[in-house]
Amino acid sequence: MRKRRQYSGFSLTEVLLAVGTLAIGMVFISGTFLTGIHFSTIATERSIAAVVADEAFAKVRLHGIGLTNTNLAVNQQTPFESLNLIAGAEFAYPSTRTSTQKHYYWSALCRPVYSDADNRLVQVTVFVCRKVGSTTTYPPDGTARPVPAQVGVTGAVGDMVLAVTGDMTFINDGYTIVENGTGQIYRVVERGADPARPEQITLAREKLWQGGDSVWVIPPPIGGGRKPCIAVYQKLIRF
Repeated sequence: MRKRRQYSGFSLTEVLLAVGTLAIGMVFISGTFLTGIHFSTIATERSIAAVVADEAFAKVRLHGIGLTNTNLAVNQQTPFESLNLIAGAEFAYPSTRTSTQKHYYWSALCRPVYSDADNRLVQVTVFVCRKVGSTTTYPPDGTARPVPAQVGVTGAVGDMVLAVTGDMTFINDGYTIVENGTGQIYRVVERGADPARPEQITLAREKLWQGGDSVWVIPPPIGGGRKPCIAVYQKLIRF
């Protein structure tokens, strides 16, 4: 009598479980790669921003500002462009003449530390930004590169939540703002945490509000888009 051969193997259920486990593992691995790429991009941009900021401070020092300019005041920030009419290409990085599109730009705010004209110490705040797309324009005047805009705010000293009295679309989650009177730098954690109060912004806990009625910020592109500002740097320069 002929014996039947016994075949052993995996059941359909076992195969499905194995494939499912493998798929879940691949999802987690791909997520890890995406997270790594994201943080790698951030680190790269921060490194570039530091180089751009160094170049910006050097250009501000090189071109100088007129300390007798009537726009300058101890209790307010003044855009560098209004103090020294340098070519727009100087705000791009790299500022060399190339046919390739520039992706990084800087802008600066200036504030004398003392009202005494003989004391030439000036607080210079540099915003380093990225530009995505050759036709992208930015508020408040539809410029071809990101520039800081002044926005009104209200809040008491020590507050962590402020109310935006200007255009609230200029400030969003993760944005960096610079107080107009003192140059204090704050990080916005969230805007509109309370759906009933979309004009409210919440500051990061490491620095509470020290007072003031307006801030400077790099607003998002006209029509919406990625946050332009990569980093904000500040330095005291003696002219």
